[in-house]
Amino acid sequence: MMHMRTKAPEPTMAAAGAGGGDNEWEVRPGGMLVQKRDPNEEQTRIPPPTIRVRVKYGSIYHEIRINSQATFGELKKMLTGPTGLHHEDQKIMYKDKERSSKTFLDVVGVKDRSKMVVLEDPISQEKRYIEMRKNAKMEKAAKSISEISLEVDRLAGQVSALESVISKGGKVAEKTMLNLIELLMNQLLKLDGIMAEGDVKLQRKMQVKRVQKYVEALDVLKIKNSMPEQPPAEPKHSNGHGSAASPNHPFPKSRRSVGHFPPIPVAPKQQPPPQPPRNSGEVVVTTQWETFDSMPTAAPPSSSSNTIHHPKFSWDLL
Repeated sequence: MMHMRTKAPEPTMAAAGAGGGDNEWEVRPGGMLVQKRDPNEEQTRIPPPTIRVRVKYGSIYHEIRINSQATFGELKKMLTGPTGLHHEDQKIMYKDKERSSKTFLDVVGVKDRSKMVVLEDPISQEKRYIEMRKNAKMEKAAKSISEISLEVDRLAGQVSALESVISKGGKVAEKTMLNLIELLMNQLLKLDGIMAEGDVKLQRKMQVKRVQKYVEALDVLKIKNSMPEQPPAEPKHSNGHGSAASPNHPFPKSRRSVGHFPPIPVAPKQQPPPQPPRNSGEVVVTTQWETFDSMPTAAPPSSSSNTIHHPKFSWDLL
């Protein structure tokens, strides 16, 4: 199979060689069959001749030396100096026909001392002027947006400083915040007055969003700054039952007496009993005990051994 593929082009090459002599042929990337060139011949090949063309502009002829295989676009660029016309504003007429900038001179038959006329193309000139003004406008808009961006960066630093002070509990003069908001709004008005397209329009939109974000942040800070300071709350001490014990009431409120008995009073600090006189044989008890109205009073019996027996009561406590 490989042998057949290498032999298949032979008839075509032979047919081509029949018309072109003994020269070999090659296929260009575009599929065109052309005569094969020798690299050595390319180096020694004689360059195309330089011709002189006479171009008339107004009433003056300009003689231009140019390569015979050059394009009319290259000729227009060479005529920019002598005529003073921009190469995009020129219209070259050769044999009463306008020639495109991409057309080659030798293809249409331009030879040495050929004559042609160059004219100013008003339509192309107007298009070029419009494009120039548009580009200049875009450059000016981009420069203005860049200056506004630097100013917004400076104002953003002040917004951050005010936010730091207020977040720590400090206070800021309201006039300072209002002035900062006014400066940001001025930058927003400048951005709204800029007419832009493409990338410049996108940059303007980004700066507008930045300014709006900082203005909203200042509105929030202004509200926080105007709020009065609240005193710290007093700590509440609890005894575990949800109610604090008062110094005048040593017992919690949840402890109450059962029945008709009043709350148990705190017994006063007892004083030591006075010593009885040595002459008397009777024991005198000076300790007084508080009794309840609803219970009978029981007197402690006297004893020679000075032993005091407390009365026994039946308590029913919860």
